[in-house]
Amino acid sequence: MQKKIPVIIDCDPGHDDAIALIMACCAEKLDIRGVTTVCGNQTVDKTTLNTLKILSFLGMKKIPVAKGAEKPLLRPLVVAAEVHGESGLGGVILPDADMELQEDSALELMKRILTESKVPVTMVCTAPLTNMALFIMSCPELIKNISRIVLMGGGIAHGNKTAAAEFNIFVDPEAAAVVFNSGIPIVMCPLDMTEKALMTMSEIKEFSKEQGKICRLASDIFSYYADYYRSEGFDGIALHDPTTVAYLMKPELFTTRDMYIQIETQGKVTDGMTFADLRTCSDKPAPNVTVCIQADRAAFIRLVEDCCRSYDTGTLV
Repeated sequence: MQKKIPVIIDCDPGHDDAIALIMACCAEKLDIRGVTTVCGNQTVDKTTLNTLKILSFLGMKKIPVAKGAEKPLLRPLVVAAEVHGESGLGGVILPDADMELQEDSALELMKRILTESKVPVTMVCTAPLTNMALFIMSCPELIKNISRIVLMGGGIAHGNKTAAAEFNIFVDPEAAAVVFNSGIPIVMCPLDMTEKALMTMSEIKEFSKEQGKICRLASDIFSYYADYYRSEGFDGIALHDPTTVAYLMKPELFTTRDMYIQIETQGKVTDGMTFADLRTCSDKPAPNVTVCIQADRAAFIRLVEDCCRSYDTGTLV
């Protein structure tokens, strides 16, 4: 029997974070040890409430949830209300949460899980990297207990918050710099891949015919998200954050390339950029990040849909 991958999910729901949580909770391959929340798509109070509501709705009330950073390390918080609405889950109505928030902070929960785990844990980060950076700076002795960080963030060719910077990195580039310089193995799911792995408008329309409880939730998420992406000229929605979970479930769906990446924190027009050294010269630094550069789009969308359906059939994926 294949051993499960122990994971901690650090998130800021957010519509695509919600889909990532749905996928992780039905993934037979994953063992979710805890979920931590952080400011990003909305304030940490809102992202935490959304996390509790989502997990309650999924019936995953035993997963410990802890609240993390309220603001970036050094900067004022920038949220994405224009994308995710004032609640962080605009257009989606969920019942009140039926589970308790941990008294521990996100940092304390991470420390406890990593101290108690008998095997290294994978960190799945779908938000600004503030919590992760605080952990690395506060508990350097526990870094060895992290097997890798699989994150959604950055862009090699372009950004989405600015021309150079992707939103998750832009919100807290100082934190991202700590993480990328930590020496922990990193798998990065950047815009270059996620914006090509679109769920098309026709696929959204077809999926809306599904009648299961979780499928209806996902359909509401897709529909609200589609309004934003349509206004931006996309013929579909980019399910950014779910690519991290999909990578752990089925890494064969992704083409990767090892790169050396630094985070720009002082650039006048490149602040928050994930700067990749793509030179061919022999003396460039050794790679520090495995970058997902391409995904099997159709197979990825099928996986997302299968995960949503699995709740209604009572099966794992």
